[in-house]
Amino acid sequence: MRTTLGLGGNLDNPVRAMALALRTLDARADCQVISVSRLYRTPPWGKTDQSFFYNSCAAVDTTLTPEALLDVCLDIERQMKRVRIERWGPRTIDIDVLTYGDLEQVEPLLTIPHPRMVERGFVLMPLADFAADLVVKGRAVADWLRDVDVEGIEVADENRDWWRTA
Repeated sequence: MRTTLGLGGNLDNPVRAMALALRTLDARADCQVISVSRLYRTPPWGKTDQSFFYNSCAAVDTTLTPEALLDVCLDIERQMKRVRIERWGPRTIDIDVLTYGDLEQVEPLLTIPHPRMVERGFVLMPLADFAADLVVKGRAVADWLRDVDVEGIEVADENRDWWRTA
């Protein structure tokens, strides 16, 4: 199943952490990284008194169920010392399951599509790098992107293979 993931972080070396997470997923027999966005530097959102974030998105083909994929992502976060102290607070890495094919579900542990993804420029900008036509909640990613605040978001690395060498 084709899934999309959102990655971000702002503690220690978030670019290295995101790259390692993507390489870890790609090395699994049940996941294959198909496409990765450019790397973006974004102002903090929600809780604004912290360092800028780095964000990216990836398309991953997987044979895992949505819940199993979430478990794998959470395991990777834990391996990278992700600690959940405060909502929208600083973090070494965050990996969100954004979409899973055209599945729509609302479950206590996993809502797909991600419930707030269409409100966030730091998700939509990188996602549009490779999935501008992807329909989420009845609209294409490119259409959602036109309606969100992207002020301060900038491309940090144009090379979409940044994750292979970081």
